[in-house]
Amino acid sequence: MTTPHLLDQPHHDGSALYADPGTPSLGDVVPVRLRVPAATPERAVGLRAVHDAEPAWFPARLDRADAHERWYVAELPVHNPVTTYRWLLDEPGGHRWVTGTGAVARDVSDAADFRLSTHAPPPPWTADAVVYQVFPDRFARSRAADGRALPAWAEPAAWDDDPEGHGPSTPVQLFGGDLAGVEEHLDHVQRLGANTLYLTPFFPSASNHRYDASTFDRVDPLLGGDEALASLTAAVHRRGMRVLGDLTTNHTGSGHEWFRRAQADPTSPERDLYYWREHGGLPYVSWLGVPTLPKLNWGSGETWARMVDGPASAVGRWLREPYALDGWRVDVANMTGRFGADDFGREVARRARATVLAANPDGLLVSEHFHDAADDLAGDGWMSNMNYSAFTRPLWSWVVEPGTGLDFLGVPTTVPRRPASAMVATMRELDARYAWATKARLWNLLGSHDTARIRTVTGDPAVVEVAAALLFAYPGVPAVFMGDEGGFTGDNGESGRRTMPWDQVAAGGGPRWDGRTFEAYRGLIAARRASRALRDGGLRWAVVDDDAVAFLRETEDERVLVVVARAPWAGARLPRHLTADAPELLAGGRLGATAGVTLEDDALLVSGAGPAVGVWRLA
Repeated sequence: MTTPHLLDQPHHDGSALYADPGTPSLGDVVPVRLRVPAATPERAVGLRAVHDAEPAWFPARLDRADAHERWYVAELPVHNPVTTYRWLLDEPGGHRWVTGTGAVARDVSDAADFRLSTHAPPPPWTADAVVYQVFPDRFARSRAADGRALPAWAEPAAWDDDPEGHGPSTPVQLFGGDLAGVEEHLDHVQRLGANTLYLTPFFPSASNHRYDASTFDRVDPLLGGDEALASLTAAVHRRGMRVLGDLTTNHTGSGHEWFRRAQADPTSPERDLYYWREHGGLPYVSWLGVPTLPKLNWGSGETWARMVDGPASAVGRWLREPYALDGWRVDVANMTGRFGADDFGREVARRARATVLAANPDGLLVSEHFHDAADDLAGDGWMSNMNYSAFTRPLWSWVVEPGTGLDFLGVPTTVPRRPASAMVATMRELDARYAWATKARLWNLLGSHDTARIRTVTGDPAVVEVAAALLFAYPGVPAVFMGDEGGFTGDNGESGRRTMPWDQVAAGGGPRWDGRTFEAYRGLIAARRASRALRDGGLRWAVVDDDAVAFLRETEDERVLVVVARAPWAGARLPRHLTADAPELLAGGRLGATAGVTLEDDALLVSGAGPAVGVWRLA
């Protein structure tokens, strides 16, 4: 018996099929649409919005119908900066609501209501972005690095050494990668198919990760200094690519020039930049009690001026020529400006956004939250977020190899293995809290410099390909941490920060580089490039089996079926009307099987192979 499909449910999302594209203004009226399968016994359809915290009701009219489905449209007034709404289906025996988590025959909270925002969305180029994250010390080492004197804190390592994943050497083990090395290997980034470079911090510090900056006014000489950054960003832009930096707005390093002045002179203006009180055994507040990371105090006007306000601030100066960064990823953005009764977090985001857009109207500002970030992404501050909560964590719980014992992304337990129904329920519940314009531009990732490697999570290259297919086919901006495309391993963030084995990359494979995984990533990115629906379409879940999922990505002129399976399963029969002709394979399994799709007289038959990947364009 095959797994039942889910396409017999009414559906709405915020994509262009269901809500007119563009950013509305207050007072506008936006047509929104609901797709209702023909077998649904609705007597009437309506829309409930919330205006000024009070429900408001609007009728829906039948717009068009065929043998398979009916489309209703309602006119939604945009009354508040973020207007929330849900659909009501009046049916025999009761009613159903349609919210971001699906159709339910009971009353539910407003948390999953759809959202229409008057705030400008992320810049248009993000729709086509594939992000490639580089940890500069481990990516590539130019010849110039050999002539640089090492600071006293550094423990030099040979390029082929393994990183120290635990212990006192972990933050000080220095491999000597630099920005010129990144520039020399931009061909690799483009060959993969990525077009947006994200650099972890490049400021001077006393560690290899550089999140403990000693200044925001210059680039670390170990990386080549200011000139190397200017050269790299120019080279990136000549290729038609974008480049983002990484900034800590929550803290500086204890070696930062501001903190040292504040310690030396209690009457200095720098003193007000930090919290001075007993906290965690220290005479000042620090990030999670780490002594080397003193926390910035946003209750001081001096902090605003130096960090985010205007072109001379830490946010602004590196967006100008000759560096011209295209934006920032902001470290621990969720904690910025927040301590006890102080809560300046959203205002920091709004003012940082204003500085970014003043310098570059196409600039991007991405936050880091490891948990539910929706409250901080209302649309007027951070433009996107590293989507650990609504993508990485639920995906890991589906693809994890049993018994790995890996940390569950900051939760004090190990990664559980769960069925796809749990993965999808988590994704839908957390995604529903964002406006579609935001959700569709969240940075989805399989891992980062702060996590275990996806190859270690899955224990199987074929399941890595399953996870990668979800990464490149799911709504959002796919972000790849350097080396994942070559099968890097590591059981935590530090042990996963391996160096790129460039000789093996050039040879197409070797003990530290899986060329087949690289080609699988390339093929999936190419499929995304070839399909507008995969980049910008809506999302309908079609099948959720314990070991497999299938979903549709749809625009007005294209429909793509994505099938991924972590193990063999029963397969499924989908409605025949989804395609008029034989499906076209955009990407299949290179490391595992191809999830086959066969056109029969009365159904679209999805095979039960697994681990398997199939990305099919339906006619």
